[in-house]
Amino acid sequence: MAKALKILFFLGLFGTLCAIGITYAIYYSVKDRIPTVEELKDIELRIPLRIYTADNLLIGEFGEQRRTPISYAEIPPDLEHAILAAEDTNFYHHPGVDILGLGRAVMQLITTGQIQGGGSTITMQVARNYFLSFEQTFTRKFTEIFISLKMERELSKHDILELYVNKIYLGNRAYGFEAAAQVYYGKNLNELDLAQLAMIAGLPKAPSRFNPVVNPSRALIRRNWILQRMLSLGMVDKDAYQNAVESPITAKNYGVMPDIEAGYIAEMVRSELYNTFGDDLYSTGMTVYTTIDSKRQKAANEAIFNGVLDYDMRHGYRGSIEKRADLINAPLAEQEKALQDLGRFKNWQTALVLSTTNTTADVRLANGQRTTLQWDAIKWARSYINEDAQGPYPSKVADVLVPGDIIRLRPDNKLEWLLAQKPSIQSALISLNSKDGAIQALVGGFNFFENKFNRVTQSKRQPGSNFKPFIYASAIDRGYTAASIINDAPVVFNDRNLETAWRPTNDGGKFYGPTRLREALYRSQNIVSVRLLEELGIRPTLNYLSKFGFDPDDLPYNLSLSLGSANLSPLQIAKGYAVFSNGGYQVQPYLINKVIDRNDNVLFQATPATVCVTCTPLEKTTDNEPQMGLFNTPEGIVSLPMAPQVIDPEVNYIVYDMMRDVIKLGTGRRARVLERDDLAGKTGTTNDVRDAWFSGFNGELVTSVWSGFDNSSPLGRGEWGGSVSLPAWIDYMRDALQGTPLSFVNKPSSLVTVRIDPNTGERALPGQSNAIFEIFRKDRVPPQRNLNLPALNNSRGNESQEEKQETNALENLF
Repeated sequence: MAKALKILFFLGLFGTLCAIGITYAIYYSVKDRIPTVEELKDIELRIPLRIYTADNLLIGEFGEQRRTPISYAEIPPDLEHAILAAEDTNFYHHPGVDILGLGRAVMQLITTGQIQGGGSTITMQVARNYFLSFEQTFTRKFTEIFISLKMERELSKHDILELYVNKIYLGNRAYGFEAAAQVYYGKNLNELDLAQLAMIAGLPKAPSRFNPVVNPSRALIRRNWILQRMLSLGMVDKDAYQNAVESPITAKNYGVMPDIEAGYIAEMVRSELYNTFGDDLYSTGMTVYTTIDSKRQKAANEAIFNGVLDYDMRHGYRGSIEKRADLINAPLAEQEKALQDLGRFKNWQTALVLSTTNTTADVRLANGQRTTLQWDAIKWARSYINEDAQGPYPSKVADVLVPGDIIRLRPDNKLEWLLAQKPSIQSALISLNSKDGAIQALVGGFNFFENKFNRVTQSKRQPGSNFKPFIYASAIDRGYTAASIINDAPVVFNDRNLETAWRPTNDGGKFYGPTRLREALYRSQNIVSVRLLEELGIRPTLNYLSKFGFDPDDLPYNLSLSLGSANLSPLQIAKGYAVFSNGGYQVQPYLINKVIDRNDNVLFQATPATVCVTCTPLEKTTDNEPQMGLFNTPEGIVSLPMAPQVIDPEVNYIVYDMMRDVIKLGTGRRARVLERDDLAGKTGTTNDVRDAWFSGFNGELVTSVWSGFDNSSPLGRGEWGGSVSLPAWIDYMRDALQGTPLSFVNKPSSLVTVRIDPNTGERALPGQSNAIFEIFRKDRVPPQRNLNLPALNNSRGNESQEEKQETNALENLF
């Protein structure tokens, strides 16, 4: 007996020594994979890049892992209980490993030679997620155990649970429970009820198998099992349990839900920052605050959307997407599948026409619902022939739709659904704060998700007459006045920079004879612009245009420059118009205001050159540094570079005043509907109506809208900048300027107002009945025929009060 006990003792000792040796051998082989104490305490989550408007609304998110970290204090108690019930009931009492689980692992090792899973505590899951791969091997399992034991020594239970809640993968690219709440329910975690919390607590075990969107029946079983465990463990009472298990599944795939649609802006930010930060951009938790004003961005989205659709509808209906008469009597599931396969467009629906009457159409929507289209939703649909011609208006539904047609519908406030079609035309809008160049709103095309090409920054098109104000500014600077006369008559130019003789014409082929520059601008007379550039000279004009930010090397060196033949982006045009808007200063458009890291450290803060109206200039220490000034901003008094003045304020104001007449009297008259006297602008239409523009501004905000086809097809007869782009500009500016006071460009006190003869541009005679007022620089006041200044007072008895005031002013000049 003693011998037997002795043998057993030595066998036990040998086994223990072998176990220790094996354990040490295993530890030695994996020790390099065990993190240090510093690594355990300095764990960083992979957090995506998030981009916000200036007023803190989410624009977009970039990163493979959707994650929103929370602290332990922010974990709802019901969620903590659900996690413990589902994953690790003994979490607060074990040292990081479960002995029974280890026993199962050993049996798996003995019987299969591999670790097949099971037995993982919450601590072990955290270790695996942070420091290890998901391979099921002997080495990895024991490494996981060693890391778990070390974590339990170095971190508190609350720290470990916080790491688990933020790290664990829960399907649909959601990492962590806060992200899962947003992805599956479109809510914050603290807004979920018990049933919803139990549902997402069931996901860690198998995110695909228990996904409530993909496998709702399995997810429901898993949820109710967790609720039953919580009840048996005393974590919830019976009433709460009963209410939760009776709750229906409400999960959907919400994905990333931005607060405002601005895909082109989000991509601009991502692209710019990627050049600096590389792939770290998507995982290090950066937050970007842009200059975008959410109200103005929403207005821009709506303006471009409606402007494109209005153009598209007035050019006719191009017919159904498909004709599938075989689907009319098909099972509902087959109908839904055929419609969903075609995809959806924004908030639109594809629909199958089931039957028609003279005034209605019965249709099946892609979501399975059935509805009736009224005649008012269809009657617009004249047949499309080409961009210049449409068929007659339909008299009955059958003229437009027949059973079996698959069509698109878009929501309508009055009719519920309106017959629609995917437009081919594109449009873009850019709006700047002219005082510092901050981009307030930007839309790069009709639908970012269908076409990511950004026409504001990436597309260069001819601006046509939209470019003329820059030529006129050069003329005013060189001594011309708004009353200078240019003969609008047929002319032939044999320009050596042009291949053939050039015979420019006005729109409509009409010539106006001798014309004042003001009239020529608001009537957009081409001949005047061409003659003006010829008189000014191309090279001096190109040099002057650089003041507006244009590169002379990018502009044509011929007289076609006067008609806007240069290829420019809407952003370049808006930057140039900002000079007119702010009184003659050049500012640089910018979009990113501030970038902060996950710890709220500022990585970048914009310091834009800003127009100094009320700032305090600072003394320069060197000639090479920019002129700085102290500006009073919402964040307090800050030092910023002062925008350089590039245009004489007198010249700038005269051109602004001339462009106000574009809206009062000229091609932009539609904008009078805004009833704002501070607005100025210019239309632009290129040859064959391939591009349509309107750019306009007041003293604070400048906005440019371009419309056209990406392939440069003509827009059609009767279309102009004033009919295609101006309506969108009006719609945007109505909302963008709502509630803001009138903001005129500052008028220099040195300018004088003089009555002139509208036919000759000379000063009017006293008592002249058709005289009009014009603004001049003091040294450019035109002469008056037979004016005898010393004898001027002799005829003043017949002058009006305004004429007497004008004469007094002029006598002071001379």
